[in-house]
Amino acid sequence: MGNPKSIMLVTRMRSRPSRRRVGDLPSRVWFSIRVELVEGRGEHYWPRPGRLFAAAGSHSFAQLAAAIDEAFARWDRSHLHEFELADGTRIGTPDPDLEESVIDETRSRLSRLKTGEKFAYEFDFGDGWTHLCTVVEASLDPVDALGFVPDAPLPYFGWGAIPDQYGRAWPDLDDESQTPIDPELADLPPLRPGWGSTT
Repeated sequence: MGNPKSIMLVTRMRSRPSRRRVGDLPSRVWFSIRVELVEGRGEHYWPRPGRLFAAAGSHSFAQLAAAIDEAFARWDRSHLHEFELADGTRIGTPDPDLEESVIDETRSRLSRLKTGEKFAYEFDFGDGWTHLCTVVEASLDPVDALGFVPDAPLPYFGWGAIPDQYGRAWPDLDDESQTPIDPELADLPPLRPGWGSTT
């Protein structure tokens, strides 16, 4: 039998209330969020390219924004972005110089979302890359979807061609360049069958 003093100490330690707040506990809710690109640079996309994201309720809207931008090939991230919920709530980067009310995306958690909820995400207010986001389910198992539990939202399925952020098809394109003639793989080094000049 154990020492009575150590048993009393363990009993006292267990009976103390935890100082950890409920909000600090890791999220057990995982969402599947469908994100579809609706428009950008003055064009409407149909069919709409999209991605499904696994995201925990404990993840922030800032983390979701970063995941969307990465999955939709945004390489220049120096632009502003913002979420708008169906009730008009705006979540993004607050600007102290503006009177408009924007909730800080780094502090707002995805746990406020519900299954079936739809909201918008806009990246780059000039080009207006606008997405429709839909909470598909709130019972996703990230291990089933991804094979592991990520520390930030992550896409696990996708479809459609993602347009270049600035509409470029190749690196040297500018407004005055003409479309180059397709070299049909002749410009490549002979590293793979069919690559390189056949002459």
